[in-house]
Amino acid sequence: MKLNELRDNEGARKDRIRVGRGISSGKGKTAGRGQKGQKSRSGVSIHGFQGGQMPIYRQLPKRGFKNHFALEYAVVNLDSIQKAIDAGKLNASDVNVDTLLASRLITKKLDGVRLLARGAITTAATISVNSASKAAVAAVEKAGGKVNLI
Repeated sequence: MKLNELRDNEGARKDRIRVGRGISSGKGKTAGRGQKGQKSRSGVSIHGFQGGQMPIYRQLPKRGFKNHFALEYAVVNLDSIQKAIDAGKLNASDVNVDTLLASRLITKKLDGVRLLARGAITTAATISVNSASKAAVAAVEKAGGKVNLI
């Protein structure tokens, strides 16, 4: 077996059928679309049409809404900050959005960073974030640190 002898298996590749290219092709005239009607014409979409039956998306009630003004925060927890400080990825005296990005604790800034209270923190750290839960602020201050809201 040589590189120049490599071939696909028999029947692995099929030629596409060129429709509408004469009667003798077997797919001429109507090109396999049958006779007349909406489905024989181009540019017609009937997705979601259920033969006149009330479509399922209209049978179901509308619920809820999406608040386009809501802020989406990148979330970081106390236990992950403590783990990064212990591993030497973060400097406890200056934890901010840029250092969190650099240490890969968050992947995107989004609308800011929110500090949450999962886990515990034992190091006195100065943390600058856009938002923080009350429990997270209390835990950081209990450990002798400080939370600055940007």
